[in-house]
Amino acid sequence: MKHLSFLLMTLSFLVLSPSYKCNVKGEAGAMLPIRGLAIEAPKPESLDRFLYFIEEDLAPAHFNVLILRVDWNYAYQSYPELCDPNPLKQEDVKQIVALCREHGIRLVPQINLLGHQSWAETTHALLREYPQFDENPSVKTEDYTPWPNPERLYCKSYCPLHPEVHDVVFAVVDEVCDAFEADAFHAGMDEVFYLGEEECPRCHDKDKADLFAGEVTLIRNHLAEKGRQLMIWGDRLIDGRTTGIGEWEASYNDTWPAIDRIPKDVFICDWHYERADLTAVYFALKGFQVATCGYRNPDVCLQQIDDQQRFRAQSSPETAARFQGYIHTIWSGADHFLKRYYELKDGKQPGESKAGEAEGNGDEEEDRSGDVRSLMAVINAFTQQP
Repeated sequence: MKHLSFLLMTLSFLVLSPSYKCNVKGEAGAMLPIRGLAIEAPKPESLDRFLYFIEEDLAPAHFNVLILRVDWNYAYQSYPELCDPNPLKQEDVKQIVALCREHGIRLVPQINLLGHQSWAETTHALLREYPQFDENPSVKTEDYTPWPNPERLYCKSYCPLHPEVHDVVFAVVDEVCDAFEADAFHAGMDEVFYLGEEECPRCHDKDKADLFAGEVTLIRNHLAEKGRQLMIWGDRLIDGRTTGIGEWEASYNDTWPAIDRIPKDVFICDWHYERADLTAVYFALKGFQVATCGYRNPDVCLQQIDDQQRFRAQSSPETAARFQGYIHTIWSGADHFLKRYYELKDGKQPGESKAGEAEGNGDEEEDRSGDVRSLMAVINAFTQQP
C-alpha cells in the first residue's frame, strides 16, 4: 500500500504540475537545439543497463547530447597509472558510441580539469600520481574536515602554469576524445576555489582571472587543432557578489572577469539548481552559446526549459541562436542513480544509499529522489513533441 500511495503521488505530480506543460518547441515549431544529459560514465559491469537507458529512455525523449563524466574510468594507454580499477575499455566505449550514433545523440566525454582534483579525504588520480602538479601541496586531503573548514578545502586544483601538467592532461584528453569519436570535450572547470595560491611559486602573484582565462584558452586551442569544441561549466565566469548568486554557482575568488578574456566559441553550461537564475542571458549577450543546466528540483528544471524557449522567441536572431537549450545534470554515480531511477519508474520508493555506492564524480550521495523525479519531469517535457 505504501508503494502504491507513493506511485499515485508521483503520477499526480506528473499530471497536475503546470510546469509539465512547458513548451520545448521554438517559435517556428523547432525543438530546442540541445536537449542534453550530463551524467557519470557507467562502470563496465553496469554497461548493459546504461545502454538500455539510452535506448529506452533518452532516445524516445529526443535527447541529442550526452555528456559523460569519464575522468579516470577509462583504460588509458598514454598514462595507465591514472586509470580507475576495472575501467571502461575501448570495446565498452564503442558500444556507447554506436548506440548514440544510431539515435543521433552527440557524445561528449568529460574529464575534470583545473579543479575537482580531490574530494574530501581522497586525492584523485592526477595529483595522486603527480603531486608536483598540486597548486597548494601544504593542504593535505587526509586532514580534510567538512566544509566550511579553515583551509577552505573543497576540491584541490592543479597548477595551470606547471610546465609539465599539460603533457599529461592533453594526452588523456586526446585519447578519450578519440575513443568516444567526439567532436567536443567537456573540461568541467567548475567550483575552482584554489587558484593563484600564495604558496605556488608560479601562480602566487598572478591575476586569478588571467590564470583561469589562460587555462580555458589553452585547452580550447588544443582541442581546436583537431576540430573539437570546448564545453565548460559557467560558474567561474559569474560575479557572485554583484549578482548575489554566491560562491558556488558563481565566483567569489575574482575569476569572473575571465569572461571577457576567453574565445567566444567556448560553449557555456550555465548551472543553477535552487532557483532559475537568468544568467544565460548574460552569456548570450557576451557572445557565447549557452545551455541552462538543472538538477534535482523539477519545478526549477522545467522553468529553465521554458526560459530558454522564451529567450529564443523574444531575442534578435543573432542572440536567439546562442540560447542552445537545456542540459540536465546528475551528480550521483550512474550505476546507483539508474538503480533508483528504475525503482521509482517501477513504482517503488528509491532505496537508501549504501556505503560504497555514494560517490559519483566526487559529490556526496544521499537518498534524494528529487534528482530522479527531476529527470522524469524533463523526459516527460521533451517527450511531448509531435
